Amino acid sequence: MSDLEVLKNEILSSFRFRHATKEFDPNKKISDADFHYILETGRLSPSSYGFEPWKFVIVQNQYIRAKLADYASGAKKQLSTASHFMIIQSRLPKDMIASSDYIKGMMENVQKLSPEITQGKRTTYDHFLKTGFAIEDDPRVMFEWACRQTYIALGNMMTAAALIGIDSCPIEGFNRKKINELLVAEGIMDPEHFGVSVMAAFGYRLHDPSEKTRQSAQQVIEWVE
Repeated sequence: MSDLEVLKNEILSSFRFRHATKEFDPNKKISDADFHYILETGRLSPSSYGFEPWKFVIVQNQYIRAKLADYASGAKKQLSTASHFMIIQSRLPKDMIASSDYIKGMMENVQKLSPEITQGKRTTYDHFLKTGFAIEDDPRVMFEWACRQTYIALGNMMTAAALIGIDSCPIEGFNRKKINELLVAEGIMDPEHFGVSVMAAFGYRLHDPSEKTRQSAQQVIEWVE
């Protein structure tokens, strides 16, 4: 078997290994090196226009985790047992419009585009928001569009974790309004620029999962030739 086939089998095995872990072994902790590797796969993830509308907040403080549990019914066991608990925040619409300081800073300081390229990209992006996807007039849709970018990063982090035998669970079972208020009150979210997108827990499974079930390839894949 070629090295490429071995690699593909390893990747598919990690997808079969991964499951939404509801309860972790509280006595097993992810090493700093392994979790930094997971975070780096999130940081390097793609986003629309490369504008990275995310912030990855790792909550290790048990007092804050307990307070989060009051408004996160879908995360109670994960909050109390996960080695690492992540809240992914997403940029608010005012940061994501083409004329914002954030977008200007991303193009000039991060992407390091020339003034000419910056102007062209800004014009293209503005057209996308107003005409292409036509989402700029609806703040809720704009925010959810930015949140979708964060899910790309989350998916990559969960796969990266599975590749080295670390479990994870994406979590949407929470009251977004209450969690937003809590994070602001605790000083770990800037309400002028961010809102909660999704949560995720990482660690090592306490129980073996049931067999993975999925629809067949014939049910979910269609070729148009």
